[in-house]
Amino acid sequence: MYGWIWRKLPLGLPGKLAGSLLLATATVALLWYVVFPWAEPLLPFDDVQVTQDSGEPGGEQPGVDGSAPAGDAHDLPYNTDQNNTPPPTPNR
Repeated sequence: MYGWIWRKLPLGLPGKLAGSLLLATATVALLWYVVFPWAEPLLPFDDVQVTQDSGEPGGEQPGVDGSAPAGDAHDLPYNTDQNNTPPPTPNR
């Protein structure tokens, strides 16, 4: 297909280069202004919801034991003490 387009473009090498650039620009513009805006509502990129286990959006995060909400957004809901031990050395 690209070979056929290249052969059909007129005016020698400069015309073929200018025609190729014009066709590529027209294709990008068609995609950018017509196809992508048409397809955007059909794609799930903006359909994001954060839910709790109950399925309700938003709300407070439960604490480690599930009874109290975490105080800081950076609190981890699991124990990281086990990660502080160095890995075992291989026996040789």
